[in-house]
Amino acid sequence: MDVLQKDLQKQVSPEYLQCQVEVGTRVCGTAGEARDDLRRLRSTVARRAAEFNRVPIAVSCHPSAEWNKQHHTDKERYNDLRVEMAAMARRLLICGMHVHVGIDDDALRVDLMAQLCYFLPHLLALSTSSPFWQGQDTGLASYRLGVFDNLPRTGLPPHFGSFGEYERTTGVLIKAGLIEDTSKVWWDLRPSCRFPTLETRICDMSPRLDHTIAIAALVQAITRMLWRLRQQNMRWRVYDRFLISENRWRAQRYGITEGLIDYGKGEVVPCAQLLDELIDLVTPDLAVLGTMRQMDVLRDIMLTGTSATRQRAVRSEVGSDDPDTITRAVVTHLIEEFHADL
Repeated sequence: MDVLQKDLQKQVSPEYLQCQVEVGTRVCGTAGEARDDLRRLRSTVARRAAEFNRVPIAVSCHPSAEWNKQHHTDKERYNDLRVEMAAMARRLLICGMHVHVGIDDDALRVDLMAQLCYFLPHLLALSTSSPFWQGQDTGLASYRLGVFDNLPRTGLPPHFGSFGEYERTTGVLIKAGLIEDTSKVWWDLRPSCRFPTLETRICDMSPRLDHTIAIAALVQAITRMLWRLRQQNMRWRVYDRFLISENRWRAQRYGITEGLIDYGKGEVVPCAQLLDELIDLVTPDLAVLGTMRQMDVLRDIMLTGTSATRQRAVRSEVGSDDPDTITRAVVTHLIEEFHADL
């Protein structure tokens, strides 16, 4: 980690477990800038890891690693987390992707947060990359979310009518001394307490660089679309958490293979159809942002499958029931995908 921090400075940091590395891009004005910066970050991690005979992968759950054999990072925040969360924290052998979209206005951030919740299951479905846990197929496309949901202050955010209501609500926990600030509020979507951004946190980590950027571009376009509607005195309907939670579960369980509920139609609709409809909605925003090309990458995911689907395909192609053989094949596949776009 010391070597990486010398190279990347504040763009890299240790995570809760010593086997994890967190990287973050600079503030980027375009998807192209984000891709270049993330490519540099991933390439540097890969190069430095090779010096220690290690190879990184970008995935939300390692296919076979055992959580009870990992060591947590000796850092005050993580030491406190280990004590406070007990066994729940020790199982955090998971990684997620966070996308920050800059919004200077606090009231606007909270208003858009309520509307953006509708789209969180769609984003999760596209990103799913954690079907395996400790060498076993969990049957889920995103087992990571199941692990993370065991912690408090996770899941879909509540609906707040104003930024003041958000501050008053979270302030109760701060005043009671239960949390220092809202960085320990780990909702799927939250106003960042460090930056003037709305932070989408629901996505699994994508092994492929180009998939990562495409999903981030969709988050940006959806957020801009909601802002654009507001400029026209319109807004996206705020749906009940009960309904969104059901789609969240379907995305967690199936990824893109079994569809999500269209609340207006009252029926399950294929994810490919929902993606096409969503792209139509945000086309004016994609044009302004210059990210229409990234939508072709998302359509390709619909054809070839998410990482969870591709990992299972590798397992099926191995032609062996030996767990070690399967694990080696899946990990090799993930290594290849990590390096594919570098």
